[in-house]
Amino acid sequence: MLKTLRPNGTTKNCARLITTSAPVSKDPESWLSKLLVRKIEPTKESHSRMLSDKEIIYALHTHNVKTDSMAKYINNYKTTVELVNSKYENLSCNLVGSWTVQVGDMDQCVHLWRYTGGFEKIDQAKEELWHDEDYMKLMAERGNLLRSRHLQYLLAFSYWPEISSREGKNLYEMRSYRLKPGTMIEWGNNWARAINFRKKNNEAAFAGFFSQIGRLYNVHHIWCYKSLKERKEIRESAWRNPGWDECVAYTVPLIREMHCRILTPTEFSPTK
Repeated sequence: MLKTLRPNGTTKNCARLITTSAPVSKDPESWLSKLLVRKIEPTKESHSRMLSDKEIIYALHTHNVKTDSMAKYINNYKTTVELVNSKYENLSCNLVGSWTVQVGDMDQCVHLWRYTGGFEKIDQAKEELWHDEDYMKLMAERGNLLRSRHLQYLLAFSYWPEISSREGKNLYEMRSYRLKPGTMIEWGNNWARAINFRKKNNEAAFAGFFSQIGRLYNVHHIWCYKSLKERKEIRESAWRNPGWDECVAYTVPLIREMHCRILTPTEFSPTK
């Protein structure tokens, strides 16, 4: 409330008037016009169908390992992967990447599996593996080496490049976001443009996912770099591209929480 001075020295209260409208540039590509017309249209399609175009489910396993048990854990998981690969070729599932966390949540390992054929293949894998004595023995042994674990089922964003295994010596950055409910489509709309700005800088965009089961409204972007120095240079280069700052400005208000982890591949990871 504002107070104004009358000629006789007394005051009166006046309501502050704030307008939420502004003149929009006639240029349809202007920054302001894009901001003001940004909206999500009602749809009868599920968000997952609008954002992902494949019947491929990814399982992201996050394991928090006891500090004194990492070596035993790595050996156990390596044996588990070998068992699945040798005995269950018909499951249509394969390990995409396996990493240990170097910066972020320490004593943590992350494993990404791909199931081709949707949730039907996940059901099939569970049925077969959970009746395999060797597999269940490894699971029980691994449970004694962990402090906690978490599983998410994910879909890949359709606008990200196809996942391809890397060779040589690399490190990976997993940037994880918890979004406000109802904002996933808006996130996808903006990142479909943003990913192009990163490609221009030869950014190694490894994978982009959103959650289907587990912690919902979670997004994971995985980037591949040769070093932390290269990561710094590429990220700084992105800010010099016109339009990148606009994408960031649109997506930041959608985020409730975010964190990043620097990952290194395990010896048995398919991607290096």
